[in-house]
Amino acid sequence: MLQAALNGGVRRDQHGGVPTSADALAADFRACLEVGVSRFHVHPRDGIGHESLEWADVSAVLDVVPPSAVMGVSTAEWIEPDSSRRRSAIRSWTGRLASASVNLGEPGSLQLMRLLVDKGIGIEAGIWTVGDVDVLARSGLADRLLRVLVEPFAARVDDALSQVAELHDALDAAGVGAPRLQHGDGDATWLLLEDALRRGIDTRIGLEDTLRLPDGRLAEGNLELVLAAQALGAGGD
Repeated sequence: MLQAALNGGVRRDQHGGVPTSADALAADFRACLEVGVSRFHVHPRDGIGHESLEWADVSAVLDVVPPSAVMGVSTAEWIEPDSSRRRSAIRSWTGRLASASVNLGEPGSLQLMRLLVDKGIGIEAGIWTVGDVDVLARSGLADRLLRVLVEPFAARVDDALSQVAELHDALDAAGVGAPRLQHGDGDATWLLLEDALRRGIDTRIGLEDTLRLPDGRLAEGNLELVLAAQALGAGGD
């Protein structure tokens, strides 16, 4: 499965093609669907372009998601650093939200996961370090996951492959059987995408992870990144 990570925290001054409004996201949903990609990871924004967990902003994006698309969002600490406000925002979520990612290395991650379980929202557990695997293994929630995100945050190209190998080994040793999606960010993006393809596991691509194509050229937008990933062998659903 290839997931399209459409925006993350990327600003318009960093890339003019990053979709921040609901209308811009709707255009990218349609473009990706036309080439066979229907799984999406999105960071909704408020009226001035800031990442938001508030239901009004999340639902504005859900309102433009085509019926054949499946969308998940992030619960990252940097979106709302106050853990109480973060949980309060998530408690207000309703509607057809398929999943939310939770970074195991962030404070309050297990409380967020339990809240998502109670709301029937699928969990993508973000694993950055071997220590995060230990937290997951002790949580009692490893069998409640939609998938594990193997994502060595800000990994350097020269050690990214060894980092993900350690993460996979730790997940195997802990008996975590949930499907895995591996991706990188920045310079390590394409290296880790190709490694995921070699491993036969899910991966993702989009402006959240990189602004550049495999040859180093600036991508026009999410569709060009998706097409480049497909040219390397990544599928859709």
